Amino acid sequence: MSTQAKSVVPLGHVVIRFAGDSGDGMQLTGDRFTSETAGLGNDLSTLPDFPAEIRAPAGTLAGVSAFQLHFADHDIMTPGDRPDVLVAMNPAALRANVGDLRPGCDLIVNTDEFTKRNLEKVGYTSNPLEDGSLDAFAVHDLALTSMTIEALSGFDISKKDAERAKNMFALGLLCWLYSRPTEGTIDYLRAKFAKKPEILAANIAAFEAGWSYGETTEAFSVRYEVKPAPMQPGTYRNITGNPALAYGLIAASLQSGLPLFLGSYPITPASDILHELSKHKNFGVITFQAEDEIAGIGAALGAAYAGSLGVTTTSGPGVALKSETIGLAVSLELPLIIVDVQRGGPSTGLPTKTEQSDLLQAMFGRNGEAPVPIVAPRSPGDCFEAAVEAARIAVTYRTPVFLLSDGYLANGSEPWRIPDLDALPVIDPAFTTEPNREDGSFWPYLRDEETLARPWAIPGTPGLEHRIGGLEKADGSGNISYDPENHDRMVRLRQAKVDAIARTIPPLEVEDPSGDARVLVLGWGSTYGPIGAACRLVRAQGMSVAQAHLRHLNPFPANTGEVLRRYDRVIIPEMNLGQLALLIRGKYLVDAIGYNQVRGLPFTSEELSTTIADVIGSL
Repeated sequence: MSTQAKSVVPLGHVVIRFAGDSGDGMQLTGDRFTSETAGLGNDLSTLPDFPAEIRAPAGTLAGVSAFQLHFADHDIMTPGDRPDVLVAMNPAALRANVGDLRPGCDLIVNTDEFTKRNLEKVGYTSNPLEDGSLDAFAVHDLALTSMTIEALSGFDISKKDAERAKNMFALGLLCWLYSRPTEGTIDYLRAKFAKKPEILAANIAAFEAGWSYGETTEAFSVRYEVKPAPMQPGTYRNITGNPALAYGLIAASLQSGLPLFLGSYPITPASDILHELSKHKNFGVITFQAEDEIAGIGAALGAAYAGSLGVTTTSGPGVALKSETIGLAVSLELPLIIVDVQRGGPSTGLPTKTEQSDLLQAMFGRNGEAPVPIVAPRSPGDCFEAAVEAARIAVTYRTPVFLLSDGYLANGSEPWRIPDLDALPVIDPAFTTEPNREDGSFWPYLRDEETLARPWAIPGTPGLEHRIGGLEKADGSGNISYDPENHDRMVRLRQAKVDAIARTIPPLEVEDPSGDARVLVLGWGSTYGPIGAACRLVRAQGMSVAQAHLRHLNPFPANTGEVLRRYDRVIIPEMNLGQLALLIRGKYLVDAIGYNQVRGLPFTSEELSTTIADVIGSL
């Protein structure tokens, strides 16, 4: 597209939020803007936010769908606390988001939707575009719907289809305003609407009309530029957490030589892992969409018994249903990966919102003494590494492993450097192929001296026939045993096996630039970004603070207690009511300070930095 000269203002970072009805295409708009931004080499972080209902009532607060993107010319850690730009497609989108806006920010509003009926539907008694309530912001009132319909007047499409393209008009305008390229979006539209040439042409025309409007209107006298961020050499792509996790499972399959089997039942926000893995049959991946959660994990455990890398994916409600089979996997001592993409609860709760409330469920949510290792990724890209690590532990130690992601990581995105497969750890399943007793017999519960893992013998291997099942087994022979001393020994061996994992995981690392911090902020999972950004803010104010983040939650790294004892205060921010804090207090007798919220949203760095500063100031 040709451009005319308008002044270009450089910016270090920008936070943009697109908001509208769930049918307005805000997720697509945000995703396309993100893709173009990633192609330019900016560092970025995103936060999609959408209702749980498939199609919530149009024009209502419950139906608002939003997509926030933070992009910068430097390293960033969060999607941003408050938007610098809000695109509001209707009164509901404005009302739901106006409280988050910074004074002076740009507010782009689709005036066509600000009818009396739509205003009343969300509780406005007067039009905020006219009553002065938005005077703190730079308001750009644009008739986006009308301009889109006018731009598409020459196309043989219905008025409804023309109205639907208003998100492309808005996207074109924002791409112009922030100097984003256009080729990627046009290529995307060509692929998406290849079989609908008139719809394709109309969407491209709407996108180009939005760009041209920005170029020619007097409403925007400048455009902005955010230069690429410096990054380590390598090949990058933009990635969301669920696909990254799926790719990590595939990589673990390749590194172990085990076929990957996923037994799963669709559940928000984990379903995308099933969708992604189903595309990769060329890597030997088998996906089984079961009739329910119990069947899904049962099939995965059966696949593990048969020599596959067994995986099941779910969220908190599904974990409750899978708990008996997880206990069976503990008893059988077979590798199994349970992916829990956490969401707001209890019960159905907040299916499309994020939370960290399943830690204690993963830790203790089974009958009997049934210890299970727990691994938690810290960012969307880190879901790949965490999946590989979960597989390493499961295969090496013959145990089910929990992989605790959450909705923020699953749907959020960031630039991800594609790893070198040769640099990933080799995962040796070390199948038993010969009898392991001098008399030529096979005992399925003889243990490796270092890992305490039992032999993994594929069914059908001659001479290695053995019994499995949920009844307690005799140590060594694997015969059914009701002997009290044997049960005590087997329970302790299974716990010792999990404890032994600590010898092969990295020590807990501490970030303390000054070296004299008296306060440590300890986190796990997706709190990594907000905690890191908050610590940067605190340090910028001249205060010292240390940060540490746990990937392994069971067992903890071997040096965890030593790290905690260095500091006068330990703050643990969690999107729950203090679950990690409970474990830390119980194991290390540290009087940790919990900072807890369960709003279905990630922490903001601003609120965390205030809390950290208050604790430092109290010393």
